[in-house]
Amino acid sequence: MTQALQGKVAAVTGAASGIGLECARILHAAGASVVLIDRDEARLTAACREMGDRAAPVVLDLLDPAQASDIDARITAAAGPVDILHANAGAYVGGPVAEGDPDVWDRVLTLNVNAAFRCVRSVLPGMIDRGTGDIVFTSSISGVVPVTWEPIYVASKHAVQGFLHTTRRQVSGHGIRMGAVLPGPVVTALIDDWPAAKKQEALANGSLMEAREVAECVLFMLTRPRNVVVRDLVILPNTVDL
Repeated sequence: MTQALQGKVAAVTGAASGIGLECARILHAAGASVVLIDRDEARLTAACREMGDRAAPVVLDLLDPAQASDIDARITAAAGPVDILHANAGAYVGGPVAEGDPDVWDRVLTLNVNAAFRCVRSVLPGMIDRGTGDIVFTSSISGVVPVTWEPIYVASKHAVQGFLHTTRRQVSGHGIRMGAVLPGPVVTALIDDWPAAKKQEALANGSLMEAREVAECVLFMLTRPRNVVVRDLVILPNTVDL
């Protein structure tokens, strides 16, 4: 793989598994020094050991507002000033609103919205001072399509899209690019609570993607010429009719 990101410091939240781990791997292979951020210390340690040099773990609970707000300092201590923040960490909940648990909703909204926004707030001043930087969100097709069976998750990703596009316009003049990858269903822990019949149907008909396919799109976004921003990159299984 080309060393297109050599010399860059990239930080990925939710990097212990799924899309986050695959993105950390692909950015590392592209030459970046990668900071893997998650609360699962054992998995982070194993992932960094697997990658070797230029991979550092930061154990951090993004549900704690103070820890999320301190993310820039933690990244800098681990690897140096951050060039790329991949705000990937997230949680999923689906199901009828009338039967939902608002306490579960609070956790999903805190992680998908508040924590992600705090992370961006933390890294932006340094990026502005340096006159460069990249911020990529893992959003979702649910951020642009009101998927009926997941209203809380849809709301969280619509919030991400709104924050992303307004903030992007604020900081573009400082040399900072912001964009989102918006995947459809991916084989990760986020779909563990899908109804069993729905998951089996999706696996059988090829309407689930692999995390590596999303990671390849993130790398594509980050390796465009600096005068080009990929604002939204939607990636769907070819069998999904949306």
